[in-house]
Amino acid sequence: MGDQRAAVGRFGEEVARRFLEGQGFAILETNWPCREPRGEIDIIAREPGGDLVIVEVKTRRTLGAGEPVDGVTGEKLLKLRRLAARWLQVHPQVRPPGVRFDVIGVLIGHGEAPTLVHHIRAVV
Repeated sequence: MGDQRAAVGRFGEEVARRFLEGQGFAILETNWPCREPRGEIDIIAREPGGDLVIVEVKTRRTLGAGEPVDGVTGEKLLKLRRLAARWLQVHPQVRPPGVRFDVIGVLIGHGEAPTLVHHIRAVV
């Protein structure tokens, strides 16, 4: 079950990456791991206006537990803020005019095609 869940998550992250690129975002990094604080940033991108955008991606196969974006908790957003601060420390050459936190929810329909991509900007 874990492998299938991981595959669904990877697929959703790829859909989100392509979606952002289609909107003119430059993808700087994907699946950035961090030891302290422990965690991972799904997507780090630069918006066409220059702001750094930290993106959490949630993917689901059904709406049984609500929309995918409903799975992003306040605790997760707090952790993302800590991870983003660490990423900026590790990348001092990146001096964005602003930093924003977005969530992208991906709902996968039959045949592995995304049936819904829900992009929420500035969730924090």
